Amino acid sequence: QVQLVESGGGFVQAGGSLRLSCAASGRTDSINVMGWFRQAPGKEREFVAAITWSSGNTYYTDSVRGRFTISRDNAKNTMYLQIDILKPEDTAVYYCAAKNGRNLFSTTTYPYWGQGTQVTVSS
Repeated sequence: QVQLVESGGGFVQAGGSLRLSCAASGRTDSINVMGWFRQAPGKEREFVAAITWSSGNTYYTDSVRGRFTISRDNAKNTMYLQIDILKPEDTAVYYCAAKNGRNLFSTTTYPYWGQGTQVTVSS
């Protein structure tokens, strides 16, 4: 089992920045991909970004590319999401997830999830 704990959410004005963290514990040697997803009120959970644990390859959904940066610290078993130039439409609960395998973009392929952290952006 892998446990994931997010932190770093908050309330910010449009144009501001936040850094989300996701600390992994447990059988971290069993995962090779970690990702960020978000769910806005009334909408389905959607893919935001992912990173491969060994090589550090990164993937982003188009709406955040250039504003969001995903990274990881292998020594700390922690993944980060730097969010810049926040927009009101970025308001959502942000979840981190972990898995072993391909298909980085689908929520259904990730067995491990954190509890989520709220990001609220005011206009």
